[in-house]
Amino acid sequence: MELNKETYFLLRQKQSLPLEQKLEITEKSIKEWYKHWDGDVCVSFSGGKDSTVLLDIVRKIYPEVPAVFVDTGLEFPEIREFVKIIDNVVWLKPEMNFRDVLNKYGYPVISKSVSDKIHDIRNSTEHMRQTRLHGTQMERLPKKWLFMLKAPFKISDKCCNVIKKKPLRKYQDETNKKPFIGMMASEGRQRQINYIKYGCNMFSAGNPTSNPLSIWLEQDIWEYIKKENLPVSKIYEMGYDRTGCMFCMFGLNLQKHPNKFELMKITHPLQYKYCMEKLGLEKIINFIEHKGRTLFS
Repeated sequence: MELNKETYFLLRQKQSLPLEQKLEITEKSIKEWYKHWDGDVCVSFSGGKDSTVLLDIVRKIYPEVPAVFVDTGLEFPEIREFVKIIDNVVWLKPEMNFRDVLNKYGYPVISKSVSDKIHDIRNSTEHMRQTRLHGTQMERLPKKWLFMLKAPFKISDKCCNVIKKKPLRKYQDETNKKPFIGMMASEGRQRQINYIKYGCNMFSAGNPTSNPLSIWLEQDIWEYIKKENLPVSKIYEMGYDRTGCMFCMFGLNLQKHPNKFELMKITHPLQYKYCMEKLGLEKIINFIEHKGRTLFS
């Protein structure tokens, strides 16, 4: 499904609404999801600002809803400490550690889409290989990243599926709880397409999820936090605007200086050294920079 001008305009209209109206839409979506599943729901909670806002909204309506946090092993320590102070949080652990995932599947570089296409070209059928090389603009690997096919290390987008999504799906299968997720359509094209196709509540999707913040923008998140005097992780006081796994390289090429790793070198030197040396990110950065794609200042 593609975003045509009309559907994109409708999305933009909703994204331009004031926070009060967005909050009404969000609360309506939450109630519909909760009632549809007879209360068998949970909040996928990362400890970041988006899911913190979502959890606050959900629990103002349904205080008993559990939060589910995947302790990947390399979350920012400030995130883990923040999650510890939140009530009714289920802590999950992945079956594989970082090094094993990276060794088996490959490194998450550039973006989920680019990593997926590189992995397909290297490992899939000839038909898929040709599609990723010569298909439509959406299907093929962009020319500027073709040099990554010769990288002396594995590349894939599988990491998040194995480390985060798999434990969550196992929990959902065992409890039959359907998740609320703090995902916004503004965060990527595929998320925009999903919103246009399903709306906030993806009842008919293969893996049903509710995204009540779909029409929100980042400024709405901060406005809500300020308005409600909502506590968030101290990580945001240290210059970070995004959280997640500390080693993840998705979007690094788009970040302004200081980027995540430049900050980490100052704020979390031990974790920085572990990422660069033990997890091998330094060799990846060196390879990309050698090809003229500077990631660090």
